[in-house]
Amino acid sequence: MQLITKPLLRRLSLPLYMAAMLFAAGILPVSSAFAGAQREEALSASVRAVLQHSVSDQAAPKLAFGTQYEADVWLKEMSRRLQRRIPDAESRLDFLSTVHYEAKRAGLEPELVLGLIEVESGFKKYAVSGVGAHGYMQVMPFWVREIGAREHNLFHLRINLRYGCTILRHYLDIEKGDLYRALGRYNGSLGRPEYPNLVRAAWHSNWSFPRRTADSGHRPADG
Repeated sequence: MQLITKPLLRRLSLPLYMAAMLFAAGILPVSSAFAGAQREEALSASVRAVLQHSVSDQAAPKLAFGTQYEADVWLKEMSRRLQRRIPDAESRLDFLSTVHYEAKRAGLEPELVLGLIEVESGFKKYAVSGVGAHGYMQVMPFWVREIGAREHNLFHLRINLRYGCTILRHYLDIEKGDLYRALGRYNGSLGRPEYPNLVRAAWHSNWSFPRRTADSGHRPADG
């Protein structure tokens, strides 16, 4: 996996250099230039069946945490960080609970998913990219035809996150856990460093969360 480093940044164009630095500082608004465009590829029958099962539309439980205390700590801290993006408290908590559940369901870190959403859509529910990707996680509509059901609405919070997390998990499995390459596939820019580095910068700078705080009672560090 490639991290944002000074030598790497020097190899980027000036606009991407500035974008990566501002994302790392947590002050760059989302740009549609980085919205995803997963490429449609032929799926084997077995892979299609697994993905179809993964996106089957079942209501998510309210919480996916080990304890109520752990849930309260994580939701309170992430809600504080997200307040500027989603001002309504009830909508913010519903969003965070769904992100946490869908990420964990797919075997992903919720904070990684938050970083990806920041880069992909800037937390805009109805975002549409220039190539037609939809919603928070900028899911391409062909996925509904390939693995979903006609009634699946990619602007629906839970459905969008279910698809996005399932797709990223699929790419991680293809790449044998290589997050750098999986993110490149998610964005349709496999082999290029810009997008994976932006997601990692957003994740680690704005959404990282020390797991030990949920058990120790210590207040998490500010984002």
